[in-house]
Amino acid sequence: MIRWLYAFIDRPLDRFEESCAFWTAVTGTTLSAARGERGEFVTLLPQRAGGDAYLKLQGVGGGGAGGAHLDLGVDDYEPFRARAVASGAVVVDDHGGWVVLRSPGGQLFCVMPWDGGAERPEPDVGVRLDQVAIDLAPSVFDAEVEFWAGLTGWGSYRGALPEFHVVRPPAEAGLPVRILLQRLDEERPTSAHLDLACADVPATTALHLRLGAEEVRRERLWTVMRDPAGGTYCLTSRDPWTGTLPSAS
Repeated sequence: MIRWLYAFIDRPLDRFEESCAFWTAVTGTTLSAARGERGEFVTLLPQRAGGDAYLKLQGVGGGGAGGAHLDLGVDDYEPFRARAVASGAVVVDDHGGWVVLRSPGGQLFCVMPWDGGAERPEPDVGVRLDQVAIDLAPSVFDAEVEFWAGLTGWGSYRGALPEFHVVRPPAEAGLPVRILLQRLDEERPTSAHLDLACADVPATTALHLRLGAEEVRRERLWTVMRDPAGGTYCLTSRDPWTGTLPSAS
């Protein structure tokens, strides 16, 4: 039912140009023309021939460093929207032809009619932004796993660590992004960040540092980074072509 989807990089509107410069550089993309009343929406366009855009950047207000969310493009908009609400999502903002919803655990996402995206671009220089990670309090984790697995109809798998759960589209669907649900060790509001699969995490980290990012924390399988606008994201050692960890390749 989900024909295409976009990963949104949400960053403060007053750091929008800085965010655009950084994220186009690290994803090997160029910017579309700006859209919206304040020019707050841009699409990150693949530079290589072949492959459809699946990354967008939105300037947001309200303070904070911003996060991430998904836009789901579907064939049958009204039935899908109704199913999302029946599954526990709440309508936040109805724009007529598309809708902003909040999941039972508190994660914002959008549903819209499919706009034609069909071909996942190849990773640029061994790096692919391919995962939206939703960080969840223990009290909402199980319900959120059930919600996203049911809504998407994708495969639902335990992650490499007990606090992770992956909701992943079938390979034949050719969709560019999967969902990682992460159970935190404390009760706090739901948030989301982006993960990049990297063939060489140290080299990618060094590049991001040269472009203005900061290293926050280094773990065995991922490195937590902060971009120039203050938003956090992770560089993971997953294969950028398959999404698998080295031990599972």
